Amino acid sequence: MIFTILTISILSLFVISYGAYNLIQDRDPTSKRIKTLNNFAISVEHDLPRQLFISGYRAIFLFDKEILESGTYIDDANISLNEIFFNGTISGVHQDLMEDATFQAIQNFLTKNANKINADAELLNPEISLTQEDPWNIKIVLSTTLIIEDKGNLVSWNKPTLIEAYIPIKNFEDPLYSVSTQGNVINKINQTPYATFVTGSDYSNLSSHFQNSYYKASTSAPSFLDRLQGNLNANQNGIESLVNPQKLTDGGITVKYKSLIDYIYFSQTNPQKYQVPSISNLILDDEDNHLETYNVSGVAIPI
Repeated sequence: MIFTILTISILSLFVISYGAYNLIQDRDPTSKRIKTLNNFAISVEHDLPRQLFISGYRAIFLFDKEILESGTYIDDANISLNEIFFNGTISGVHQDLMEDATFQAIQNFLTKNANKINADAELLNPEISLTQEDPWNIKIVLSTTLIIEDKGNLVSWNKPTLIEAYIPIKNFEDPLYSVSTQGNVINKINQTPYATFVTGSDYSNLSSHFQNSYYKASTSAPSFLDRLQGNLNANQNGIESLVNPQKLTDGGITVKYKSLIDYIYFSQTNPQKYQVPSISNLILDDEDNHLETYNVSGVAIPI
């Protein structure tokens, strides 16, 4: 009897040990597979903002180009963004530059890389939009659901994902100049290097700012996103430049006798004018404390 019980105990231990061993053996490849797909998911989430940046940058560039060539603003930047991102077109016209930057191109890239690790990957229910949270960058947002599935049905991911990219507006052409001068005068967005424009009797900073039509942040001016759409209303992320009359003359444009603050100069409004004696041809207004902003409130002469 003792021998029988001992034999049964030994066999039981063997069966349990064998089962545990098989369980460990089965779990080891599964764990490795989970790790592989998890690393892939992380790499996708790191790479998508880069791809979104490329798509967004090219879209803004093409909007600028379309405005310059057509002489009209973009009616609705977000509607146009959806068309160019999902269809690769502007007003139904194919854009070669978007060839490898559309949503489908991003999806194809994702599928190709997933196949390398024997997996499927997909972006479901994508929604894209443009906004602006600071004066010097356009924010592009892609909301989607990232699906990653192992082809062996071992593991899968289903994750709502918000992808963001910030596109600097530097060196894009200001649509306000392009439309208002029929494309004869182009002004690229370049942020002013000056925080103070006049110090004592030194007007050199203001003169340089004026001659180069640099841009400064201004809550009374339209943002770059607004300018794309021809909206000249004040925006907390607005920017403004001083129109250089000489550039207009060189471009064959008749110069108006009014404030040279760009969104005022190219509008129908004509507020009280002020001449800055120390700088030839510089005319400002004081509707939004512009005289104080440009450090000339004590010397500007009403005209």
